[in-house]
Amino acid sequence: MPTDKVLYDVDGAGVATITLNDPDTRNALSPELLAGLIEAFERARDEDQVRCVVLASSHEKTFSSGANLGGFAGDDSLVHKHFGSELFVGLFKLIGELGKPTICAARGHVLAGALGIALACDLIVASEGASFGTPEINIGTFPFMIMALIYRNVGRKKANELLLLGERWSAEQALAAGIVNKVVPDDQLDGAVAEWAGKLAGKSPVIMRLGKQAMRRQMDMGLDDALDYLRAQLSLALSTEDIVEGVTAFFEKRDPQWKGR
Repeated sequence: MPTDKVLYDVDGAGVATITLNDPDTRNALSPELLAGLIEAFERARDEDQVRCVVLASSHEKTFSSGANLGGFAGDDSLVHKHFGSELFVGLFKLIGELGKPTICAARGHVLAGALGIALACDLIVASEGASFGTPEINIGTFPFMIMALIYRNVGRKKANELLLLGERWSAEQALAAGIVNKVVPDDQLDGAVAEWAGKLAGKSPVIMRLGKQAMRRQMDMGLDDALDYLRAQLSLALSTEDIVEGVTAFFEKRDPQWKGR
């Protein structure tokens, strides 16, 4: 579903940048924009040259204002509203299963459903002026679609505070709560994101894929099951050419030349 509301670009280092680009609505998460995001992430997943994905916004003051509220009180039937929410589920799963590292460049307001998309990414770098929140309770709804992501990133008591009070948190508050990884001055956000993206793009793609799969799958396993699963993943990693190259390069004091297999 081609749309100019989502931009896509890949640089020479293998970093794909997906940019929310609907400034008139403050990047409200309409079905069209969500479908565009899904298409862009699927493209990044399928293109071999892509080693890392950055999610950003073209709006200077807002990453995204969240879901399109007009749809909540619209005339569509309940079943079609239910079908529409599948786009959020599909996007969250797609980002989680991408097999490539993801960074959210959080500039401006990151609210409601947009917070869920940010939390679905592996890392979040925020500008000092960014703010985060789930204001749904203030308008008579609740952040059901992103609750699972919040509780997997934020301690329970702080998550409760975020969901129940509907207040906005500053970038520093979000950092303290574990929502973001790093806070930088507004004019340094692009540089900080590019630095991390470059580092991630320089890792072995096959080991990165195996590692990200393991990170996701072991999270909800019991300890014994997780240990058995991770041992099997280590054995699988030991079968790759890249792990031999990485160790050899380390002892030879040179940069590794990854083959991705």
